[in-house]
Amino acid sequence: MLLKPASCSTVILLPALCLVLGGMGLAQSLPKVSASGASAASQGKTTTVASNTKAPSTPAAPAVNVPRINTPTMPRMGYAKYPWKTDIVATVFWVGEAPAENNPTPNDKSSWDTEWVKNFGGYDDPDPTKRGTNFCPLAFTPGLNPFYIALPYNDCLDYNSHKDEASRVIPWFKQKFTRSGRSVVHGQWLAIRYGNRVCYAQWEDCGPFLTDDHEYVFGNARPKNTSNNGAGIDISPAVRDYLGLRSGGRCDWRFVDVTEVTAGPWRNLGANNPFVRAQQQQKVRDTQSTMDRLQELRRLRDEYFKQNSGGR
Repeated sequence: MLLKPASCSTVILLPALCLVLGGMGLAQSLPKVSASGASAASQGKTTTVASNTKAPSTPAAPAVNVPRINTPTMPRMGYAKYPWKTDIVATVFWVGEAPAENNPTPNDKSSWDTEWVKNFGGYDDPDPTKRGTNFCPLAFTPGLNPFYIALPYNDCLDYNSHKDEASRVIPWFKQKFTRSGRSVVHGQWLAIRYGNRVCYAQWEDCGPFLTDDHEYVFGNARPKNTSNNGAGIDISPAVRDYLGLRSGGRCDWRFVDVTEVTAGPWRNLGANNPFVRAQQQQKVRDTQSTMDRLQELRRLRDEYFKQNSGGR
């Protein structure tokens, strides 16, 4: 059987049909692109598409080593060498206080200073109308730090011996020990906190009422004193006024090293104050340095005149 030659229209349609079918095949071979722009290559497939137009080459960015950052699950907490004693009843006492029902022991002398009133410079009058804006009595300038406190522990039995537990319970005993019977807690600095204010003061006496409560002072126990609503610290009028804390109020306190004591009125006065002593020692050094310099200038002057007047 003879085949009929293809008509002209058939000859024209066949190439067109091939182009359409070829285009469909090419379209099926191209990677699908999602709405987010991720191609099938992200699923492990690799497709190369040739192009007659070359995009301008862009130099590759240099590799940068980025340090690994670990995001903490909790914020970093501040470190305190000595923990806070919280919610402690504070009562006010003062140098020269006479004995009374709530304070049977007179404060003309302290546990470590037999001439406390004399060394302080007088009566530390607690009457707010008789005190200045510098937290001191108006009648005189204190010879000792007006920011002082008392805690219910004495590390000494007498002026020649310490208590048996002192070396065991006092954290800084070895660092400050000089001889038996000389207190290592006398003059120690504390921070006292009331509300959003913090005051610093020195440990200058023992009380309230007790002198043997090392479990509270250096441990985790609550004050064992039951008088005055279980008071656990005595504060001076200066501490009271700076904090705005009335007698019988509650505060927090903790021991601090001298390097933790921030600037404030507690650094300004007192022969027992290490900051005052440091200032005085610096003044002595500055004065001596000035005198040495003047002496050197006089020597140079005399030498100059000696050399320039020899031939006359």
